[in-house]
Parts: sequence; C-alpha cells; structure tokens
Amino acid sequence: MHGAEVDPTWAGGRFGERAECVLCPNPSPMTLDGTNTWLLAEPGSDEVVVVDPGPLDEGHLQNVLRHVTDSGRRVALTLLTHGHADHAESADRFHALTGAPVRAFGRGHDDIRPGETIRVGGLEVLAVETPGHTSDSFSFVLPADTTLLTGDTFLGRGTTVVAWPDGSLESYLESLDRIERLTASGAVTSLLPGHGPFVPDAAATVTFYLRHRAERLEQVRAAVAGGAATARDVVETVYADVPRSVWPAAQLSVQAQLEYLREHP
Repeated sequence: MHGAEVDPTWAGGRFGERAECVLCPNPSPMTLDGTNTWLLAEPGSDEVVVVDPGPLDEGHLQNVLRHVTDSGRRVALTLLTHGHADHAESADRFHALTGAPVRAFGRGHDDIRPGETIRVGGLEVLAVETPGHTSDSFSFVLPADTTLLTGDTFLGRGTTVVAWPDGSLESYLESLDRIERLTASGAVTSLLPGHGPFVPDAAATVTFYLRHRAERLEQVRAAVAGGAATARDVVETVYADVPRSVWPAAQLSVQAQLEYLREHP
C-alpha cells in the first residue's frame, strides 16, 4: 500500500545502459518520494523515449527537457503507463513542448497493443498489458537490460492500490502472474517503478506481492465473517497498521477485494 515514508536517499539517476530517472518533486503518502519520470535511450542514440512525464509541473517538465537536450538529444516519443494525474496530467503540455507523439492505452487512446515492440532510435521496448491498478495500465520491458518499467503495478517500496472501481483485483492478479512468467523466463530481472527506488530483484518482489495479496484476501474474508459490514469496517480491522492518511486508498482496495470475493467465494 502506498504510504511509506519518503526515502531521502532516493533521488533518481541512471540505471543500466538505457534508463535514467528524473524524480518529480511531488512527494506525498500516495506518491512516495514523487513520480519517477523515466528517460530511455539506446547507447549512442540521440532519440529519447520519456515514460510518464508526471503531473502538470512546469519546473519538472523543464528539468526533464534539460536532461535530454543538455546531452544533445531530443524527445522522440512519450509513453504513459496509465492515466492517473501524477503520471499523465502533463502529457498534452509535454507534447506541446517537444512535438513528440504521446502513446497510451485507454482514456481516449488506443495506440499501444499488448505484445507490441516499440522501436525508437535503436531502442526496443516491449509493451506488456498489466491492468489491475487501473484498467489502462501497461508496463514496458527493456529486453536488452532485462528490466521492466511498471508504472504503479509495482512500487519501489510497499505495495500498490487496486483503484476500484476502475481497477480490478482479478485483473491485477492476472497481471502479477504475467510478470511472474517474465521473471521465471529471465526476460525480466529488475524493476523500474513509477514511485520509489529501483528494484534489483524482480522475482522476489513478484513473489512478495502475490503472497501479500493472498494474505490480505484472507484477512478481508475473516473480517467479513467476523461481522465487518462495510469497506470502512474492513479497513479499520485489516489495515489498522497502515497510516490513516492512506485509509481512503485502502478502502478502494478493499472494495476491489470484496468484489473479487463475491465472484470467487
């Protein structure tokens, strides 16, 4: 669940040969240290793919552009992992600043296909459909670095929210299974999340998320059996260890869990 404390040691930076994070200064209980805007480029190429330009923060957008242009490069494409404002609100403004096309899925977009390989300046990015946190969530594999840009499907710390009613726990569990297959095959060994630090061990994190979801479901089932009548009642019982500042988000996840349990008693 979002809500972990800000980590002053996480400030973005370069990871592997093809990825660099520019951290947006929008820390909060729901965004952890801020939104990670990822810059992707093949070594030696002057074409950059920007993933999740973030909220409508002009200072952040100009900082992203400086990271690109100061090294003699240009933004060739913007990709969105999903439509939440802390990732995508600035997409139109960033398009105006760069002239680069914006590609996303859902919410007026239909221009990313599951399994598609996106090629820009020698860089290859594989689009992986990962709904659950939201219905429009996509993740992106960098095959050459065996890393996965996850948006909010995984976080660098803690666990994420299934944002009911748009999000679906059934879809989320299917997405975790899909990513688990990528880690089992060796196609993905590390994670570049939308919030929080680089995750070096993808397989262990997927295992943790799957176990956490199973445990939470059992806790919700037990709370209902014990008389919890509303999602708020369940939150007060099951999420008592989570900061109250994220209880509204926890309530969304509980709604998704209750819906899942109704369909899978």
